[in-house]
Amino acid sequence: MSHTVLEFLQQVMSSPWLYLALFALSLLDGFFPIVPAETSVITAGVFAATGEPNLALVIVVAAAGAFAGDHISYLLGLKGGGRLRGRKAMVWAHGALAERGGLVLVVARYIPGGRTATTLTMGAVRYPRRSFAFFDAIAAISWGLYSGLIGFFGGMAFERDPLKGLLLGLGLAVGVTAAVELVRWLRRRRAIGVSPARLPSDTSV
Repeated sequence: MSHTVLEFLQQVMSSPWLYLALFALSLLDGFFPIVPAETSVITAGVFAATGEPNLALVIVVAAAGAFAGDHISYLLGLKGGGRLRGRKAMVWAHGALAERGGLVLVVARYIPGGRTATTLTMGAVRYPRRSFAFFDAIAAISWGLYSGLIGFFGGMAFERDPLKGLLLGLGLAVGVTAAVELVRWLRRRRAIGVSPARLPSDTSV
């Protein structure tokens, strides 16, 4: 079974259509987040450790697709984001945007569901497009590097067994996501702990 899966993946990774597929998946992931773009890029990175596909090209097309997809999401928010403002993820994104500005776009790329909510919200509130493009370029390039290199180092660790390298790469990605979520949870708890409602009232006369 594993041999069949490995053969199939090797055929896919050697196909000249791979780069177009990675671009398309990364683009769709910008506004349709259930698309397995990150998994696909990590997988390509794992096999890049064996020589094919080309790691640099994998990173470039993934980043370009993510950049394009985020801009589509931004335009969707610009056109109809008002209907989505009451949703929980949009409320979070609006608050984070007010607190951190464009940098939230970079952070949100590593939060499940956060990226799409943030790009839609930035469109809905008409965040300056030039500034959006600047921060989104940082987010897309960092994500492409992160996903491709995690896969590549997993593949290097298990050069003779790409499936184990893939599992290692995916495990590292899940670990990073869990760490980000843990930091967010701790920050929320700290914020609740020091909120005005929790502070002792002034009883002086």
